[in-house]
Amino acid sequence: MDQLLGSRPTELIALMLEARDDKQLLKFRSQLAKLDLVVLDELGYVPASKAGAKLLFDVIGAAYERHSLVVTTNLSFEHWTEVLGSERLTGAALDRLTHRCHILETKGESYRLKDARRRRRSNHKESTSTA
Repeated sequence: MDQLLGSRPTELIALMLEARDDKQLLKFRSQLAKLDLVVLDELGYVPASKAGAKLLFDVIGAAYERHSLVVTTNLSFEHWTEVLGSERLTGAALDRLTHRCHILETKGESYRLKDARRRRRSNHKESTSTA
């Protein structure tokens, strides 16, 4: 693998909006198209603006059957409309993403929450043993 871009969707959208405003969007898209893998990490924590959702769809559409795209999210597919804003756009994005894909679904407690609880218990034991 030669080139990889890992980004939160909000960061990628901000870069694309900036490139659009600077009239450099075609150049930016061309650079994205050269990547072997694009990772969109934590899709759905912040809803995209209408313009941002369209740009994100462009990334998904450009990657479709050309290069690898990884999307991480805590949202089930039925909630993606809340992020992309339009049922039509969401349907088209999911159609491209789920065609010939591997979906890895995990269940269980957040490892961050589990770690925080473990640290809290450890700190509590230390404070009671020194008292």
